[in-house]
Amino acid sequence: MSAAPDIAKVLATPAAEALIGRLRERHGPLLFHQSGGCCDGSSPMCYPQDDFIVGDRDVQLGEIAGAPFYMSPSQYEYWKHTQLIIDVVEGRGGMFSLENGEGVRFLTRSRLFTDEEIEALKAAGRF
Repeated sequence: MSAAPDIAKVLATPAAEALIGRLRERHGPLLFHQSGGCCDGSSPMCYPQDDFIVGDRDVQLGEIAGAPFYMSPSQYEYWKHTQLIIDVVEGRGGMFSLENGEGVRFLTRSRLFTDEEIEALKAAGRF
């Protein structure tokens, strides 16, 4: 069984990491906030860190390519059994998300944690 600190709640594909790098070069430090939606295909929103106020109760799932990734506590209840995989697909980004106008958008995919991963996350106080 993997140690809980090694179990990522959110990770990024190489395509997403490359886009994050390009956006960081233009906009400086970034952060992500998962937009509404409780299923695969929901759009994570990318913002300059100084332009988005994270809520006091928002949950930080981790970081992707050095950018913190958050979601609301109520939405976390939908997603807590899953690992989020942030990818990039063709299309238009969210109106206020930094990738808007790039011809691509961030996309959230997911997979369910195994029972063993959930137990390890619980034991580490991360679930």
